Amino acid sequence: MTAPPWARLAAHTIALTTLPSGLWRIGVALGGPSGYTEEGLRDICPPGIWGPTYLILLSLLTEAAALLTLGLVHRWGEVVPRWVPFVNGKAIPPRAVLIPAWTGVAILAFLWTPFAAWWAMPHEGMTATGHLVVGFLYLPLVAWAPLLAAVTLNYQRRRNHTTAPLTSTCTAIPALAVTPLVVAEEHHSPRRILVYTAFTAGRQGRDCERDHSDTNTPVR
Repeated sequence: MTAPPWARLAAHTIALTTLPSGLWRIGVALGGPSGYTEEGLRDICPPGIWGPTYLILLSLLTEAAALLTLGLVHRWGEVVPRWVPFVNGKAIPPRAVLIPAWTGVAILAFLWTPFAAWWAMPHEGMTATGHLVVGFLYLPLVAWAPLLAAVTLNYQRRRNHTTAPLTSTCTAIPALAVTPLVVAEEHHSPRRILVYTAFTAGRQGRDCERDHSDTNTPVR
């Protein structure tokens, strides 16, 4: 089952929420305006190579984490893509995705929800203009946790829906295969009954295998 349009939109929105603050940090690392005083700038980006490197890596890792949300609405979040060695084409257990996703929701809510009150917090190392502007750059991150929670819940429901019917369909094959034998017993010879029953069982088996193969079709 594919993700609904609203879930796809939410997942792509998450990838955008990290861009403003990430680009600002990269700009600071490259020597651009930061909105900090000289002393405040030394606190967040110490002189030398390590300060700028830290800000750039933090921005890249944050954006990478946001992009992982796309796996919750695309096929590669359910089946390992073909380009992954050794495990390509295998179905991903729902728990392997849901546990990190729900953990991420809790961590992100703890980290970014307080930024909704950014302008009520004192920032002694910032200029008045920097305090105003940087607040708007970080404000989108407040939406990360609730958006991820909505997309994760939708992923969980879709995975449960696609895996539940398979067992009941396949286990019903023997009962369905016996039915023609009972109905045809009064009017046909034993040989015809046997052939008809075997044909019905084989057809049901092929349908069941096809359902499994459709569910576990590898990503190309």
